[in-house]
Amino acid sequence: MRRIYFLLPNVQSAKGIVDELLLKRIEWRHIHVLAHPGVRLEDLPQATLAQRSDLLPALARGTAAGGVTGMLAGLVAMAFPPAGLTIAGGVVVLLTLASAGFGAWTATMIGVDVPNTRLKRFEDAIEKGELLMMVDVGKDRVEEIEQLIKSHHPEADIEGTDPTIPAFP
Repeated sequence: MRRIYFLLPNVQSAKGIVDELLLKRIEWRHIHVLAHPGVRLEDLPQATLAQRSDLLPALARGTAAGGVTGMLAGLVAMAFPPAGLTIAGGVVVLLTLASAGFGAWTATMIGVDVPNTRLKRFEDAIEKGELLMMVDVGKDRVEEIEQLIKSHHPEADIEGTDPTIPAFP
């Protein structure tokens, strides 16, 4: 899957594009619109928290950092056990899993409040009142969809594609 980015001047233009995408069999769940908080999107498919925040990258970083920290702590405890305790491999696994869970939880709490770093280049346009539309399509349909938008909606600025999209956008 690839994510195509479009900047649109108004809600009416976005509605027209959404209608055409639906006719081209692009599912509603693969279309995401992001706008300034003051802009009413009416019945357009709004970007979810995972798309407008840094939630997923933070989750990945937190899980990895927590897992590594827990594993190292377990290995250190196994190498230098506290007096009177026997530490085996199960403790290492338990500490690794518990730390990975804790790292994931704390990192997502932070990631929810951080804007999506992939969307940083669109911040100025969104502040000016433009709408950002993100469309997820198969890599074999990118050119087809871009040509459709260019030919029917000259007011839309095609801003390129991401080489991949997250597994759970």
